[in-house]
Amino acid sequence: MMEWTDRHFRRFIRLITRHTLLYTEMVAAGALIHGDRERLLAFDPAEHPLALQVGGSDPAELALCANIAEAHGYDEVNLNVGCPSDRVQNGRFGACLMAKPDLVARCVEAMSKAVSIPVTVKTRIGIDRLDSYEDLCSFVATIASAGCRTVIIHARKAWLNGLSPKENRAVPPLRYDIVRRVKQDFSGLEIILNGGITDLDQVESHMQAVDGVMIGREAYHNPYLLAEVDGRFYHDHHSIPSRMEVMDAYLPYVDRQLRSGVRLQSMTRHLLGLYHAVPGARQWRRYLSEHAHRAGADAQVLVAAADKMTRHPFIANKLSCSARMRTVL
Repeated sequence: MMEWTDRHFRRFIRLITRHTLLYTEMVAAGALIHGDRERLLAFDPAEHPLALQVGGSDPAELALCANIAEAHGYDEVNLNVGCPSDRVQNGRFGACLMAKPDLVARCVEAMSKAVSIPVTVKTRIGIDRLDSYEDLCSFVATIASAGCRTVIIHARKAWLNGLSPKENRAVPPLRYDIVRRVKQDFSGLEIILNGGITDLDQVESHMQAVDGVMIGREAYHNPYLLAEVDGRFYHDHHSIPSRMEVMDAYLPYVDRQLRSGVRLQSMTRHLLGLYHAVPGARQWRRYLSEHAHRAGADAQVLVAAADKMTRHPFIANKLSCSARMRTVL
């Protein structure tokens, strides 16, 4: 998710879940080749496992991007063929490439030959009038023949004209049945379902029919949703950190980034959803929003915001309960 899943957000999420595969923002191939590569690719080693998502349509450029990703230590490189934004379409990549499966296949083949890490593709179930199940199967079969073994499918079609990117995330109906059917017809491929997932019970249900689930915006707006992922899906039953413990563990990272010149707001903007649906959440968001942008703001802003939460009646009551109960904060 462009401008959302940056390195500060990913480092924060890694304190909540140890095993979930994390994805970068989509980076345009041209920007990666000609831009500030270190800024675009920087990540904390704690973020592993980590995939770099790229956008492009030139096989040679994408092969170079894949090579760069592997050299920088990424665990996977993902080609986005699902983003419907005008900016992406103007660059001749994203969802519009679903109309050119042979070109996508050439891109996948070039990338796969350039690296030893997995090359995956993220796509939609269709675009515009090119939305039959036969069209989708033809697309999947074509990229699979080029070496793609993992396909992440957003269970909505995209309208390239007439709907905004935001509307394309909500207006076209979710068709989970189509993604499940793709898995049945392509049993040898790893099929990952994406789109509209809001809780882990849904994840568990979908995992009966597909190989994995990708969560996007819900994980951003409600990051603590992922606190039980390690135990439920990776058989790692470590003690689940409370929200307060997550914040305490994040503070050393904040201090290091501040010393390197990063502004506090660049990190705190990703923390606003930590107390999603918890009494006092509005107070948490307001304090961070009003104080983190100020000149000289430092980690004490987070300490003060956390202190306000501990003094909230609901939170204070939880803190006085057993250690088992504290894990649900």
